[in-house]
Amino acid sequence: MDVRIDFQAITQIFEQAKRENRQFLYEYEVYDLLNLAGAETPPQYYFFPKGKRLDDFMFASIPGEEIVIKVVSPYIMHKSDVGGVEIVPKSAKKILSKVRRMMTEIPEKYSEIIHRNPGFAPEAYKGISGDVLTATIARDIRGVVFCQYMPPDSKEFGNELLVSIRRTREFGMIMTAGLGGTDTELYAQRLKKRQAVVAAATAMTDGETFFRLFQGTISYKKLAGLTRGQKRVVTDEQLLECFSYFISLANYFSPVNSKASFIIDELEINPFAFTDFLMVPLDGLCRFSLPQTLPAPRPIEKIDRLLHPASIGIMGVSATKMNVGRIILDNVLGNGFYPSRIKVIHPEADRIAGIPTLPNLKAIREKLDFLVLSVAAHQLPDLIDQVIDHNLAETVLLIPGGIGETKATEQRARDIRHKIQQARLRPDRGPVFLGGNSMGVLSHPGHYDTVFASDDKLPKQRGDYPRKTVLISQSGAFMITRMSRLAFLDPAYAFSIGNQTDLTAGDILRFVNNNQDITVVACYMEGFNPLDGLAFAKAVREAVLQGKDVIFYKAGRTPEGKTATSGHTASIAGDYMVCESCILEAGAMVADTFDTFEGLCRVAKTLKTRPITGNRIAVMSNAGFESVGFADNILGEDYELRMAAFAEETGVKLARIMKKTGIESLVDVKNPMDVTPMTTEDGYEACLRALFEDPNVDAVVAGLVPLAPLMQTLPDSKDPKAYLTADTSIPKRLSRVIADYDKPLIMVHDGGSLFDPLVAAVNQEGITVFRSSDRAVQMLGRYIQGRLRAKKIAAKKGLTLG
Repeated sequence: MDVRIDFQAITQIFEQAKRENRQFLYEYEVYDLLNLAGAETPPQYYFFPKGKRLDDFMFASIPGEEIVIKVVSPYIMHKSDVGGVEIVPKSAKKILSKVRRMMTEIPEKYSEIIHRNPGFAPEAYKGISGDVLTATIARDIRGVVFCQYMPPDSKEFGNELLVSIRRTREFGMIMTAGLGGTDTELYAQRLKKRQAVVAAATAMTDGETFFRLFQGTISYKKLAGLTRGQKRVVTDEQLLECFSYFISLANYFSPVNSKASFIIDELEINPFAFTDFLMVPLDGLCRFSLPQTLPAPRPIEKIDRLLHPASIGIMGVSATKMNVGRIILDNVLGNGFYPSRIKVIHPEADRIAGIPTLPNLKAIREKLDFLVLSVAAHQLPDLIDQVIDHNLAETVLLIPGGIGETKATEQRARDIRHKIQQARLRPDRGPVFLGGNSMGVLSHPGHYDTVFASDDKLPKQRGDYPRKTVLISQSGAFMITRMSRLAFLDPAYAFSIGNQTDLTAGDILRFVNNNQDITVVACYMEGFNPLDGLAFAKAVREAVLQGKDVIFYKAGRTPEGKTATSGHTASIAGDYMVCESCILEAGAMVADTFDTFEGLCRVAKTLKTRPITGNRIAVMSNAGFESVGFADNILGEDYELRMAAFAEETGVKLARIMKKTGIESLVDVKNPMDVTPMTTEDGYEACLRALFEDPNVDAVVAGLVPLAPLMQTLPDSKDPKAYLTADTSIPKRLSRVIADYDKPLIMVHDGGSLFDPLVAAVNQEGITVFRSSDRAVQMLGRYIQGRLRAKKIAAKKGLTLG
């Protein structure tokens, strides 16, 4: 939508406030801003300064029989809580009476509120109380504003709208819209996700896209008259226009717009009310700030040297015992890196592991592609100075912590970042650094492994063969535990990015996007550097448009979780709802639990190459309880699956199979299909093929309870391995089925540890197996929803994804 906004005139409003040493706008100035942005019905108003004599002309031109009086103060945000909003007849006497009463009572009420809840006091009022506080509040009141009263069509629940833009540390400008009024926060806490309010990064959305997101809220359903007894009070076109001009404002007065003279920190209308199909802002606030210089961009092309180095240096290797540096050296050698291309820096030993050593960094004669510093944290500042000043390496891995995790080390982190930024001004732009507090990097294509977990505890599946997955983790421990638990991931690259002193998650993903062989990216994050959440979201969008699956987990959803992540990585975890919304709308599959993260990784590993054409599933099991379990889980908070209606020919095929296997009297042909424990391998395979051949089926979920009496799911005494390897075995049958059809298949084997070999054999054939029916459907539902969302994003760009 074409939105015309007078940015120059709005900038003048900010300039006037700045001249008055304010970084906020008064409510009536917000109305001026909205008018200049193209809002349709800001109310008419008159500002009445404190101490001025009241005259009729001040409100005579304001339409209506009644008038709204609102207190004006820089420190009273919630005016109604202190009696700062009153509706009175438009009479000079009544208005004067009410103004005098408000000037007296508001300071007393606000002072009492602060006395009861000191934590709610604005910074200007902290530390003062009693008569002094009351007098200070009274002094700060600038006057009142007389506003046009426009009675809303309805005062029922859900008939007010919140719209806001705000600057966030991680994602830049964020747009939020949803249920408005005094209970907005309560609605957001109590209602399901994206039911009360929705949010998106304005740099990655537009009015139409945001409007479609908003249509999923209760707020839209109420305003559009889609609930019983409700009439529409606003048109879709009005909402679209409103969202469009708010997004345009956000993107202009944004920290990433070098042309902006001011940054909007927050602009909120809560609420918009609706009168005769007019959108009426009843309250507004705006805070702004001056732009700050953005740091020089990091030369992410150098990540290629980090991942595929021609030379590696390692400092911190013990010559006499097994320490972190020695484990790193052993792993680098174990993954096939040539010893002749390794430089070990050690002040005393001549050789370590047969490799000649250098006494110090200054002894490096040829610039290294990749340098690993596994040293004490207090040594880092000096070593980083040497690397930068003497141009010793293109890329550097910082293993130690102690770079900003605690307040005591924050200055060290600032000094290091400043030094790195200064190097960015050189023609070569200086080296790039990964870490600190990194547990290392694994690069199979680069033939090295600096992850300091020994092979006896964490086998890395050495060798050259195609690998399609990348693992990015802010926590090194999370990275190695997932690699241990999810050996099937077998990532081509695994990054422990730690504190992101220099290189960030966004940088890594942007570089990974250059590799067309990578199809799945799994990422665990605790917090983003300033504006890197936005950079990461943009990289997610780029990955999705290339056909990659991005699976994302964000830690720090609760106040306790935020404290834990901040202490661990020195990254401030941002608002989870904003992060989830931005990454989800970018196209990632967002996991809310570790279990879901692992489940999505399992599904993506086997289904990435299979087309997702829809959400109609066929379900089959040899146990009735599983059939019910499948059906009970087709609808989730974040996904929706549908039970496919079988084509007529499918029903005929299944009935014929039931009769042939002798169970036609036990079951009906329907979806979900219960083939009973009396089905043989032949009957089971035949039914499975019939489901795959149905044109109404997009994906198949099949449960095979391994305790069924007629299925060979345990070793036979004559040939113990035949039940896994023979052509007639279940794993080989399933392997042939997925080879003959391209539709997705998820299996469920609900049984004890006796059947672990069977599960492993089916997994080995490239089929994801879950151990419970509910989890299988939930993971498939989330995965299909994610793939379908990616297809919609691509379609908007004119691209087609499978």
